[in-house]
Amino acid sequence: MAIFALGINHKTAPVALREKLAFAPEQVPEALQQLSASLRLADAVILSTCNRTELYFSGDVEQSEQVLHWLARFHQLNLAELQQHLYLYSDQDAVQHLMRVASGLDSLVLGEPQILGQVKQAYNQSRQAGTINPQFERLFQKTFSVAKEVRTETDIGANAVSVAFAAVTLAKQIFGKLEKVRVLLIGAGETIELVAKHLTEQGAKHLSVANRTYERAESLAKQFDAQVLTLSQVPARLADADIVISSTASTLPIVGKGMVEQALKQRKHKPMFLVDLAVPRDIEQQVSELEDAYLYTVDDLQSIVAQNLNNRQQAAEQAGVMITSGAADFQQWLQLQDKADWLRDYRQRCEQVKIELLARAQNQLAAGQDPEKVMAELATKLSNRLMHSPTRAIRQLLQSDQPEASELVKVLVDL
Repeated sequence: MAIFALGINHKTAPVALREKLAFAPEQVPEALQQLSASLRLADAVILSTCNRTELYFSGDVEQSEQVLHWLARFHQLNLAELQQHLYLYSDQDAVQHLMRVASGLDSLVLGEPQILGQVKQAYNQSRQAGTINPQFERLFQKTFSVAKEVRTETDIGANAVSVAFAAVTLAKQIFGKLEKVRVLLIGAGETIELVAKHLTEQGAKHLSVANRTYERAESLAKQFDAQVLTLSQVPARLADADIVISSTASTLPIVGKGMVEQALKQRKHKPMFLVDLAVPRDIEQQVSELEDAYLYTVDDLQSIVAQNLNNRQQAAEQAGVMITSGAADFQQWLQLQDKADWLRDYRQRCEQVKIELLARAQNQLAAGQDPEKVMAELATKLSNRLMHSPTRAIRQLLQSDQPEASELVKVLVDL
């Protein structure tokens, strides 16, 4: 049986189609049972995230076609339209694709860590549904091992690759722990929401959100247990902030040099870290002239992000080597399983010879024959019987004049 990976992702399909093809968590058990029962698949795993829907399964080429038709029927989608956006990998390519996905090399943001947890969740759902057999058990355990190696031995996830995350990373470098740091967020759009998410993930607990529209600020603040301010309150509350991060659509600066200067005096010149993610700028450039104000603009962060992306690309190359090696290890194990019957049959034949000759020797001893002669005969007959077939095969190999034959013989007989 071959291993297949069938699916779509952010590279091959628009979000409108990805939404239609997504599996809700509660749908997955039923879908796995359908796949296993109706198509008689030995193994089946469904991975469904906002950026991809993928089915990993084992079977033959005909079954891979059946899975494609089943997928279209399950989501009531047009098969022809779906086929334009799908990819199908098999065997070594499928194994490498799974390992790349789990390691974050196939993500929208290179190296993002969440995908490994999502792959593990998909694997656990399949185990609970009973659609994981020894072959896929080994495949996914090897995948998790490779992904862990990529995480620990490369810098694939070490550097910020979004301006929001870069801003938070800089803040953490300056302040260390963020639990006691007071943060003022100006704006309430997607960028500030992402900044707030990264801040809380890094331990920040004291957040305030200021926005032109109070309702929008209130909606965002509820997500992160933050205080709500209006823009008119910013001058009076600025001195409370150790970190100020701003991203609005304002055409004029919201935070001026004089405002920051006054806040620094109230803070008794305790340093303030400011990040302006807006274009046009929310914070006057002259703020950077103040001795205790550390201002970073979106351009400053973009250069950091560009360098970090370059670093991640280099790490991705290292990770690619690890994945190729991991996939090769799995393929070797798979090939060995295919030949496992041969090894088992050979060992059973050897066991039968042992049992037969041992019974003969025990009968001879029971009949009163000389124990030394019985043992010598047992050893001679046992070695002759066990060596007969291998010796004949070795002789044929050596007579074949194949260059690699001699080396193979040395390995077989442990010379």
